[in-house]
Amino acid sequence: MARTPFRVEVLTPEGLLFDDEVEMLSTRTAVGSIGVLANHAPLLALLEPTELRLYTAGSEVKAFAQGEGYLQVADSRALVLVDEVFEKDELDSSELQSRLDRASERVERAEDDSEEKRQAERERRRYEAFLKLAGRGR
Repeated sequence: MARTPFRVEVLTPEGLLFDDEVEMLSTRTAVGSIGVLANHAPLLALLEPTELRLYTAGSEVKAFAQGEGYLQVADSRALVLVDEVFEKDELDSSELQSRLDRASERVERAEDDSEEKRQAERERRRYEAFLKLAGRGR
């Protein structure tokens, strides 16, 4: 059964990564996983690092590793604003492991309850999630 398509945009600080119609969007918010179809109720959600799946016509799935960000759904459109996105099949496990190691070192060096420590912990969670998507999760 075909679903009604709707417009999805994926935007990062570097620019527009995706702008097309999909039949479904799947991701994880701060309160749990979510699937979005056309005519979804208006929504604003905080996104967690995870796999972003965009189901296009013909059962094709575009999979991305998404960092933290926001999801806005309104007027049969979805906007995904994220700090970092990689196409899932282009993830480099060794590079991600290096980034994870650097973030872990920053967590250990930072003072407790500092913004530096919170930022390093967010980066560590992001790269742990990306490594799982790459097939080398801890």
